[in-house]
Amino acid sequence: MPKKSRTRTVKRRSGDATQPSPKKTNRAEAPLSFHSPSHLFESLIQPMGVEQFFREYWEKKPLHLQRFDCSMASYYQSLFQLSDLPNLCSQALRFYRDINIVCCSNGQKKVLNKEGKVKSSVLNKYLVQNKATIQVHQPQRFKDELWRIQEKLECFFGALVGSNVYITPQESQGLPVHYDDVEVFILQLEGQKQWHLYSPTVPLAAEYSVEAVDRLGSPTHDLLLKAGDLLYFPRGTIHQASTPAGVNHSTHLTLSTYQRMSWGDLLLDAFPGFLYDRSRTDISLREGIPRRLLLGDSDGFNTSRWLATMLRCLAHEVEAGKLEVHSTHLKRDFIMNRLPPYSLQPLAPSKRIPSLEDTVYLRFKDHTVVTVERSQERTDEATKQAVFVLHSLKNQRVNHMMGEVGDEESDIPTVSRHGLKFPLSHLQALRQLQKEDQLRVDQLKLPTQEVKLNLVLALWSESLLEVV
Repeated sequence: MPKKSRTRTVKRRSGDATQPSPKKTNRAEAPLSFHSPSHLFESLIQPMGVEQFFREYWEKKPLHLQRFDCSMASYYQSLFQLSDLPNLCSQALRFYRDINIVCCSNGQKKVLNKEGKVKSSVLNKYLVQNKATIQVHQPQRFKDELWRIQEKLECFFGALVGSNVYITPQESQGLPVHYDDVEVFILQLEGQKQWHLYSPTVPLAAEYSVEAVDRLGSPTHDLLLKAGDLLYFPRGTIHQASTPAGVNHSTHLTLSTYQRMSWGDLLLDAFPGFLYDRSRTDISLREGIPRRLLLGDSDGFNTSRWLATMLRCLAHEVEAGKLEVHSTHLKRDFIMNRLPPYSLQPLAPSKRIPSLEDTVYLRFKDHTVVTVERSQERTDEATKQAVFVLHSLKNQRVNHMMGEVGDEESDIPTVSRHGLKFPLSHLQALRQLQKEDQLRVDQLKLPTQEVKLNLVLALWSESLLEVV
C-alpha cells in the first residue's frame, strides 16, 4: 500500500525538479467540494456523515459505500484510467520508481519489472498476456486532480496522504493476502473488483505483513466494488482483491494515510524533549548512573523503581502544563514531505509590502507549523533553543512520498528550503499570528517596532503573510 518509497532512489536532473503547474483540462465536473479540507472529506464519504464515520468506523471496522450516481462514477474514471498510460509513459516513467508490474503466484508477490524507462506497449503485453497488475506509484505527481484531492486531505488529516493506482485484468490478483500500516480508502475507478476482508491478527498494525492463507479463516466481508464505490478499512485489516471473470479490467485508486501517526509515535518523538527540558532544572537527572550498570551489575540498585519515580514526576509536570509537548520530528517529517498547495499559478509574495500600520494575516496556515527546537548551529556556547517556522510552499510535487529524493545531495540548508528561524523571544508573536484571523503589526508582542517589522517582512518574503 502507498507509503513513502524506500526503494531505489533515482537522482533527477535539475530540470526534472521544476514545479509543474496544473493544466486546464476538460475534466468531469467534480462532485467533490473543495471549499475546505473538511468539505472535501465530507463529500468524499457522502452520504455517510463525518461524525458518524469517526465514531463508528475510523480505526474500528470497514465501510463500503455503494454509489448509484453516474456523475460520481464518471468523475472517478477521470482521475485515472487505463487509456492514460500511453501519455504517462511519454513522460519518461521508470520501472521501480514509478511503475511496478506484479502478480500473485502461489500466495507470493512476484515482480516482473524490466530496467529503465517504461513503454506502454510493454505494459499492455504484461496486462494481456501475463494477466499481471500494473501498479502506478504516487500518481498525484502527474495527475493534477489527484494533487488537488490529496493536498486537501493532507490538510484535513494533518498527515501525509499517499496513493497508488492498480490496474488488474480479469480473473487475476496482483498482490498476496496482506495487511498494511496505513488507513486505506479505495476508490473504484473502472470496472469491478472483488474484495475479501478478514479479522486483523494485529489490530492497528504498525508495519506491513503478508499473511499465510491457511491462517485466514472465513472473510468478515465479501464485497464487489463497482465504478464510483468507495471502501475504507483500518490499518491491520487483512485483505485480498481480484478482478472477477467477465470484467475486462479493474482500475482502483488507493488513498492511504496515518502511517506512524499513533500515540506511541508521538511519545517517541516528544519524550526526548521532555527529558531535555527537565534535566536543565533537575540535578537528579544529571547525576551519573551507578557504576557497572551497563554491565548488568548495579550493586543492588533498584533501577526500575528509580525510573518509575522519575516517569511519574514527568507525567505530573506535563499534566500541570509545566512541560510542553514538542513533536518536532513528526512535524518536520510532515511539512517537509507533504504536497505543496494546489495552485494554478506559481506562489509568490503579495505585491504590497507590510508596514507597522498595516493589518496582516497568515496565509497557508494548514501548510505551516511552528516548532521549538535546539539550535543546530555549531558553537562553543551552551545549546540554545530557537523557534522554527516550517512550511511546504517550496516542496516539489514530483518528489511527494518518494523519500528524500535529492535532499541528501543538496547544499541548501534545511531551514532555508522549508522555512525560517527566529529567536525564542518571537514565539508569542508567532502564536498571535497563528491564532488571529487578522492582526495589526504594531500589536505583535515583541519589544521594539523594528523587531515587529522584521518578523512580518521575513514571513512576507516566504509568501506566508499578506496585508489586508
